[in-house]
Amino acid sequence: MTSRNYLSELFSLDGRVALVTGGSSGIGRAIAGALARAGASVVIVARKEPELAATVAELTADGCRAAWVSADLSTRDGVRAAADKAAAVFGEPDILVNSAGINLRPPMGELSEEVWDATMAVNLEAPYVLGQRFGPGMAERGFGRIIHITSQQAHRAFVQSGAYGVSKGALESLARSQAEAWSPHGVTCNTLVPGFVMTPLNVRLSSDPDKVAALAERTMVGRNGLAEDFAGAAVFLAGRGSGYVTGQAIFVDGGLSVH
Repeated sequence: MTSRNYLSELFSLDGRVALVTGGSSGIGRAIAGALARAGASVVIVARKEPELAATVAELTADGCRAAWVSADLSTRDGVRAAADKAAAVFGEPDILVNSAGINLRPPMGELSEEVWDATMAVNLEAPYVLGQRFGPGMAERGFGRIIHITSQQAHRAFVQSGAYGVSKGALESLARSQAEAWSPHGVTCNTLVPGFVMTPLNVRLSSDPDKVAALAERTMVGRNGLAEDFAGAAVFLAGRGSGYVTGQAIFVDGGLSVH
């Protein structure tokens, strides 16, 4: 076997179908691009049509198979409708990436039920509903990959974790429950845990140069994360080579969590 064939066997996503929520910006966009360039047919689900169209146009210009679905993931009905529309494009997905999220951080004493409900709906309920929609089918076919994007706040409280931290901690528990249910049937379920990444979701911190520098100093590599830092980890978790990795929280954070 040549080295090219060996690497293809481990990492190629040729013939696979991926659904990526939040795939029009930030980490989700980088992951959607990585999966598409690794061979998967990718459907991106997010809210803003101009960003969706621009992302898909870039991928198709590179020779990738990609499409988009504009959807509101804040309600169960919206999630179900998005799932059906996405599955109608290239077929039922083999790979589900939940990257869509909202990052509302009022002080705990000012945390309203509205903020709590909105956070749980997008960050936790949507991944649950999508998992219930696609996980059993993956198990029936004998192959599936579910990848959730979580947060340092799933493991430690800082910078007003609030409802956001709770939602991400619960999302990691969801991944373990999904792994328990479906990994015996070839479906792995894992989470990627970012450090501080310069994305629109983190604009509150990224607009403060002193805080950005302080966070970089807390890493072992001496810099904050970039969206493209998640490409390799996502391709690995989406492919055949990660078949014995499930129920895990994999930190892609420059060593921030252990420094």
